[in-house]
Amino acid sequence: MKVLHTADIHLRHYEDERWKTLCTLIDLGKEKKIEILVISGDLFDRDSNAEDLRPQIRELFSNNDFKIVLIPGNHDMDSYKGGMYFGEDTVILTDLGTAFEYKDVKIVGIPFEPVEGETTLRKLRLLVNNLTSDKKNILLYHGELLDAFFSRKDFGDEGEERYMPVRLSYFKDLHVDYILAGHFHSRFDVWRLDHGGYFVYPGSPISITKREVGRRKVNLFEVGKPPEGYPLDTHHFEEIEIEFDPFRDENPMEIIRGVFGSLHKDAKVILFVKGFINSKALRMSEKEVVETIEGIASEQCIEKHYEFRDIQIILEDELFKTFLRNLEKMDDDSEKKREMLNIVIRAMMKAQG
Repeated sequence: MKVLHTADIHLRHYEDERWKTLCTLIDLGKEKKIEILVISGDLFDRDSNAEDLRPQIRELFSNNDFKIVLIPGNHDMDSYKGGMYFGEDTVILTDLGTAFEYKDVKIVGIPFEPVEGETTLRKLRLLVNNLTSDKKNILLYHGELLDAFFSRKDFGDEGEERYMPVRLSYFKDLHVDYILAGHFHSRFDVWRLDHGGYFVYPGSPISITKREVGRRKVNLFEVGKPPEGYPLDTHHFEEIEIEFDPFRDENPMEIIRGVFGSLHKDAKVILFVKGFINSKALRMSEKEVVETIEGIASEQCIEKHYEFRDIQIILEDELFKTFLRNLEKMDDDSEKKREMLNIVIRAMMKAQG
């Protein structure tokens, strides 16, 4: 049985990039012939978005030949109350006492609540009698795993609060085969449980903030086998840093063309251009370099930071030429030479300034 697991789509508007990402996941589910799509919280960015989008969600979440099982997250914790209808394929787990059973799989959920770890631990203890040894047990969870090292930016724009934190030890003796989690945006990540099960964050399937860089993934796996990150063709951010070096034979503009020529079509770039150029050898001024980069990168760049400097005058300075000749004679490794070279260049730039 194939399961596709995602979380943290944070839907806002119909037919925007996040909506298109959800449609991509539905199409992927059909293509891979999955039987269950799991969404581990924060399908919607706000409860009001759930209300606005429910008619379209009903249509999208019907007639798919697979079930869609989801739990509330901290952003949409009140979106599913009162028996609201989200489509004929949809199963919403809003309490620990409800389970979804399908073939040899049993799925239970621990929806998000603003509680601390010990309270969560007590809730998990209630699952002991709800899990069976004759089926593969899957737990859906939305919150923070304290055993893992995260920075606050890995959770989107959540601030400094703790969100239903747990430790891997909390799941001891529960005999859960998979904990399919949400809330951690940045990347696909897996931890092993003591009894051999898996704790999985799939990461957000679309970059929600500019800090979430790199191609997005979902967890696409066959029950009984390890989780597996599957790369998506969805909107994402890339942070690219290019450092120009006038002491190498590479043409800086060819470096730019090479980087942007190999980018994923759905990537949006935050570009940092650093280092130095020799405008005389390049036959381009700083302004012309920037204009050329703008022409190459304009379609995919959303931010550009130009920190490079023209050091043509320094390169023609006799004192600097003497330094270069002495540097070449040194036996130190290339990295140390590079550090010394940068120190001298910056010192001479400051002196000239």
